[in-house]
Amino acid sequence: MRRLATGFALLLAAGVIGGCAAEQTSPAVVLPGAPGDEPQVVASVTPKPSQPVEVEADYLRKMIAHHQQAVQLTALSPERAANAKLRSLSDRIGAAQGPEISAMQGWLASRGLDEHGGHEHAGMPGMADMTGMADMPGMATPEQLAQLAASRGADFDRLFLQLMIAHHEGALTMATDFLTEGREEQVHEMAQDVLVTQQDEINTMRALQIEVG
Repeated sequence: MRRLATGFALLLAAGVIGGCAAEQTSPAVVLPGAPGDEPQVVASVTPKPSQPVEVEADYLRKMIAHHQQAVQLTALSPERAANAKLRSLSDRIGAAQGPEISAMQGWLASRGLDEHGGHEHAGMPGMADMTGMADMPGMATPEQLAQLAASRGADFDRLFLQLMIAHHEGALTMATDFLTEGREEQVHEMAQDVLVTQQDEINTMRALQIEVG
């Protein structure tokens, strides 16, 4: 499932604890900078089961809702998109993010944590409360979703690319922010996957923007 992209790497740094403690490894993550900037190496510490995971749970709950909107966006493409490459990419995005949602839900469930944080939106099973989604970068507004659903052909293609690029860029922001704060190794790997995969898809969509016009 993991894909590699230029400029991204996951490094493992070994740490030794003295005395009678057992030897453990702590992953470090390379965060990409702006063009020309040096990458930033951020250390991660795998917590013991007793350590709190509020940062991880908050990130995953928000990313689940973020992914769910991406699936909602891609579901509009088959009957509306004109560009075959865009339809294919949209299909891949939707197909990939479904299993990623399941993995994030599984991580929360395995720790007895509520996926919605007590804020499930009435009438929209599986979706987070919109009041909790407003602070997530890249989320399309209800008005933008309605405009996209009403568009067809080249107009749909242009608006879809605009919204999905912004959506992916928002996911990169969320993942980067988490990697500077979170401590749990498995969630670090999920966030690193978001960085690699969605940056690659952004590059593809920007090329499609030139093609679509």
